[in-house]
Amino acid sequence: MLLNFSLSLRRALHFDRGWFHLRATAVSTATVLGTYGWSLLVEREAGLHVDSVVQAVVIASSLGRVQRAFDRTDRLIACVVLPCAAAGGTELSTLIQHHPDPGDALFTLGVAGSLWVRRFGTRAVRAGTLVVLPLVAVLVVPGGIAPAGGHERTGWAAVTALFALAWGSAVTWAACRAGVVRRPPSVTVAAMPGTNRPGIAASTRMACQAATALAAAFAVGRALWPDHWPWVVLTAFLVASGARSRGDVLVKGVWRTVGASAGTVVAGVVAGSFGPRSDTVVVVIFAVLAVATWLRELSYAYWAGCVTAVLSLLYDWFGQSSGSLLHTRLAGIAVGAVLGISASWLVLPVRTSATVRSRTAAALAGLGELLTADGHDVRAVRTARARFAHRVDQLTLAAAPLKVLEQVPAPRRVAALWRRPLEGLLPPAALRRCAAPADALASATLRAPDALAADAATVRHRSDVATHALAVRRAIGRRPAPEPAPEQPPLTPAEGPHPAETVTVRAALDAIDAQLDVLTELFGTPPNAPAGPAADTTSPTAEAAR
Repeated sequence: MLLNFSLSLRRALHFDRGWFHLRATAVSTATVLGTYGWSLLVEREAGLHVDSVVQAVVIASSLGRVQRAFDRTDRLIACVVLPCAAAGGTELSTLIQHHPDPGDALFTLGVAGSLWVRRFGTRAVRAGTLVVLPLVAVLVVPGGIAPAGGHERTGWAAVTALFALAWGSAVTWAACRAGVVRRPPSVTVAAMPGTNRPGIAASTRMACQAATALAAAFAVGRALWPDHWPWVVLTAFLVASGARSRGDVLVKGVWRTVGASAGTVVAGVVAGSFGPRSDTVVVVIFAVLAVATWLRELSYAYWAGCVTAVLSLLYDWFGQSSGSLLHTRLAGIAVGAVLGISASWLVLPVRTSATVRSRTAAALAGLGELLTADGHDVRAVRTARARFAHRVDQLTLAAAPLKVLEQVPAPRRVAALWRRPLEGLLPPAALRRCAAPADALASATLRAPDALAADAATVRHRSDVATHALAVRRAIGRRPAPEPAPEQPPLTPAEGPHPAETVTVRAALDAIDAQLDVLTELFGTPPNAPAGPAADTTSPTAEAAR
């Protein structure tokens, strides 16, 4: 236990080596401040209410992080989606005030729909995320603050959202050109391989879970706390929407509850220190938002705590004492977290082990593409290398809840219950150990494609490792292995010294093959192919191209 605590403390102190996350936070903060200045100008010149400023800041704070993954096509799509969503969010806020039941139902359907469209690919995922941003702003503004809507207010909401996108794109582009932040992976790299598995799609499961959690949160929140129901709904939304698996939603729910409770308590202590409409509160809010954005990469608990503190300070700015509402807010957060976790565990649940297996297979597909890529095609090699690295990162995120579970101190009998699920930590560890050899393989392939293609022993070794990767992938999917290739005579090693690239490639292939042995021991071997003409004879090259 002491060792785990020491490792966690060391990670907390050195989690941002090179200050990459801090640089990204600076870019996001610049996006927020620029949008805030624009919204203040619009509020004064157009005679709008302060809720328009709050909506602009909420959209910009989330957009600053989301848009770093956008390419040119994504930004063009966002120019249509985000203004329409912002205008719709403004109208929805008015509808919820005057007609709660239809408004609640429309909010729930909007969130569920933004998750369901993920089935259509990476661009649909990013577009769905943009739809949700204005919906969050509906839950942030204190009840009774927002005035009745109008066409002018709705139109300015769309214009402000478009400005936030344009300003954020300009800031991000400049930061990428200056090397302040890393360039995001393209859609080609970020796309996950499609699956033909029977059953309900993961996006449909997530949509049903979110709809159930939000419907229950609206009902319970309005029944128990009619004036502060958004606290329950916001927590249920943050916990249930976008959860990768049951383990992910459980960890997120616990961190959300712990972090939000801590943030509420801290904000309650300082409540009333600044007074309504205080400029100091505004400065503190932006400072806490920046810290939340930076520390989010370390733990979701920091994000939840800081954002909850920001909401408490916002209530304080509006003149509503958050100190007197401390117990109500804590209770609302706890109830919302329970509803979000329950929906994700009871309504079409997604097992953490299934998510890990699926993303392990996706990473192996990327590895197979790299192993079978033509060294003369520079773009194909670089894309395959980037895709493999990205999918390993996604696999690590999927297994993160198991990492938390591993560090939880528990009696031996209790720990034995989750010993088998913790085997899900082995695939990301094995594939992360393939990262350095994969980079070395790609670099050597690009440096000397002709020399490597002329070395028959290296070509055969590479093909064998690709076949091994395909076999592990098929074992994960419980698909029959392809028929073995015809037996080939052994090769006599060429005499004389080998080029440096050949030595590098052979060492990299040996290292990758050793990790594939670890995965084979974990997942077993593929089942035997059925006899007859229906047997699958897919080659590693064709399989990797799928």
